[in-house]
Amino acid sequence: MMMGISDPMEWLVLFSDFAAGSVRVIVCLILISSFLKADKLRRKGAAAGAAGMLALALLQGFFPVPELYCLALEAGLTAVCAVRFQKADMRMSLFVSIFFEIAVGFWQFLLSAWEGVLFHSADFLNPATWSGLSAVWVTHILLIVLGWRCGGEQGRQGKVWQERNGFRAAGIIALIGFFALITLSEQTVLEIPDDTMDMWMILAVVLLMAVLLFNLNRQYRTEKELAEVKSAQAEMLEHDYNSLNHAYAANAKLFHDFHNHIGILRRLLEQREYEKAAAYLDELQGPVKEMEERSWIGDDAIDYLINSKRAAAEEKGIRFRIQAEYPKNAGIRSADLCAVLGNLLDNALEASEQVTEKEERFVKLTIRRINQMVVIKVENSFRREPVLENGILKTTKNGNTAGSADGASLIETSANEASGGLHGWGLKSAQTAAEKYDGMVQTSYEEHIFRAVVTMSCREVQRDGEQEYK
Repeated sequence: MMMGISDPMEWLVLFSDFAAGSVRVIVCLILISSFLKADKLRRKGAAAGAAGMLALALLQGFFPVPELYCLALEAGLTAVCAVRFQKADMRMSLFVSIFFEIAVGFWQFLLSAWEGVLFHSADFLNPATWSGLSAVWVTHILLIVLGWRCGGEQGRQGKVWQERNGFRAAGIIALIGFFALITLSEQTVLEIPDDTMDMWMILAVVLLMAVLLFNLNRQYRTEKELAEVKSAQAEMLEHDYNSLNHAYAANAKLFHDFHNHIGILRRLLEQREYEKAAAYLDELQGPVKEMEERSWIGDDAIDYLINSKRAAAEEKGIRFRIQAEYPKNAGIRSADLCAVLGNLLDNALEASEQVTEKEERFVKLTIRRINQMVVIKVENSFRREPVLENGILKTTKNGNTAGSADGASLIETSANEASGGLHGWGLKSAQTAAEKYDGMVQTSYEEHIFRAVVTMSCREVQRDGEQEYK
């Protein structure tokens, strides 16, 4: 049966429910962005959450809906917004949303009760009174401050710092609330029913356990990622060793047979067979073609890396194009730049090699500076569309889909054709190197073209020459 609202106070309570609910949803989405490494909250996500809370407030104001159902609907709304607009994992978003709602209700009860004790009035426990509304908004003003701090610290310190310190703060807040509840149960100024105190005591313990379990899960994921990164690094090191060993063996054979080659060339020249001699020289250049020196950015190690990948592309029938404009004295270590370029180019070459039509195989490397940033872009053709799960690129190898380490990285993994055979850990290694310079790795694909863009800040930017190889 529809309930009418005629009292202005009831309309005020209805508006307060809508505004407070919107604050809860938006702050929870900010926390999900911080703790679950989801995308940053945008205006569309905040607007969708506020619109959903308007509908819930009207539903609760005009129909007799139990408060527990409203809490469940609000948690569900928050989780859906996180998945839809922030590409977060559904299960973890729902987990965080539910316990966030419990935590807000717990602290709202604590603050209302202690205000009632301070002013000797039970009206603070009733949200339909002026005193109750003031207590509600004390809690939600603190929530607004929390959301503002989390959003600001995330931008200044990064998500890793935010996640680590966020869990520590959540544990401390939960403990403070637990002891505040115990103290509240001992006071005699404000009479609170025993069943109410027992309910919140149980929920306080549940909150403590939730923070503990969530932190243990985070530590497990971190250790698992570290182990997988070490495994991937060992695999990449073995790959590089085999490549160098192959080049060394090819050149060792060349030098071992050097006197034989000189003898043959001398004989051909004596017989005036110049064309055969030239053809023989071209054949001898094959094993050392990979070592052809060409300067792209002025760093010997990086130039060798680019030239070796270019030679590998030629062997596989892949068109390789380079545009390089690298600032002098950029302040980026060669090892970190090698990690970025090596992993992205390996992924691109392996993906492009899977394309059946050789004329469609290509890899394009672009290095340029934009203001105080170095931008590295690698584009390549690929055969199959990357596998998407919850809006995240997933990695496959030998046709099997592998899960990502967590549910919300900007780039986590990609399909085999898009990111190579190292299960996406090449991209993770590039991301780790980029983060040292306040950078990031972004990936996208369209019309069988996969694109990886890396941004890294540099201390000094000076225009260098641009070279192009087709």
